[in-house]
Amino acid sequence: MSSPTIITLVGFIAWSLLLLVLMESIRSKMVLTKEIAPNEFNPQNSNLSPFMQRLARAHANCVEGLPIFGGIMIAAIITSNANVTDQLAYIFLAARIAQSLLHLASLSPVAVTMRFGAFAVQMGIGVYWCYKLLEVLV
Repeated sequence: MSSPTIITLVGFIAWSLLLLVLMESIRSKMVLTKEIAPNEFNPQNSNLSPFMQRLARAHANCVEGLPIFGGIMIAAIITSNANVTDQLAYIFLAARIAQSLLHLASLSPVAVTMRFGAFAVQMGIGVYWCYKLLEVLV
């Protein structure tokens, strides 16, 4: 039986994986076309194009947020309290994807401000979820 929380959790994981697959596909092409040696990559992609650097950060942002936000969703699911997270789950996922897409698109002041706004939505939802879960669990 699925719920918005479960779909969002899997969607968050799938989005993180998609960014990783995109990054590694581009890196593989670069190695195969001999643009770069396999041992010259670094985790931040700092020796690559600005897009690749933003892609590495967008993926890292997902990986950094997954234990926190994913943990909240898992806690809701395993305690049979997904009703707490279901209402805002899709908004959370949309904000997560928007943050990544804005990160990939630009580092302009407007894009960075919008990206922070998308992250602020996620943080606000996470705080709300924690509060509501603690309220029903304690």
